[in-house]
Amino acid sequence: MTATKKTTKSNATAGYDGFTAGERAAMKEHALELKTAVRRGAKASAADGEADVLAKIAEMADADRILAQQVHAVVKAAAPQLSPKLWYGMPAYAKDGKIVCFFQSAAKFKARYATLGFNDPANLDDGAMWPTAFALTTLTAADEQRIADLVTRAAN
Repeated sequence: MTATKKTTKSNATAGYDGFTAGERAAMKEHALELKTAVRRGAKASAADGEADVLAKIAEMADADRILAQQVHAVVKAAAPQLSPKLWYGMPAYAKDGKIVCFFQSAAKFKARYATLGFNDPANLDDGAMWPTAFALTTLTAADEQRIADLVTRAAN
């Protein structure tokens, strides 16, 4: 009977590779973020979240860091009511504790481009289908304006 259980268990997981190393690292980062928030408790301030985000941006490779700095500046200017915080090790911006948008570096999951993503609280609905993430390679003034417009809509 033991052999049957082992066989059943191995068959149930056949073909499943599990989480990637990047996914596991992101989950560990999120657990650390939650522990940090608990440790800060009532002493937590918006400055703590901003400092965490800026420190994470400073750790990024050059191309990602430049994009993240630009996105951070645009988000802060367009929607100062959003609170910067880390979310799965990524710079993110929250309203009432819920993540509205986030920046994912290309290096995070070994992608060829960084991503600006929006979660459900962003409420950017536009008909029956709309984008929730945008690939970023460089940002022009027009791109920054588009991001500002999206973030403003998302934050309201």
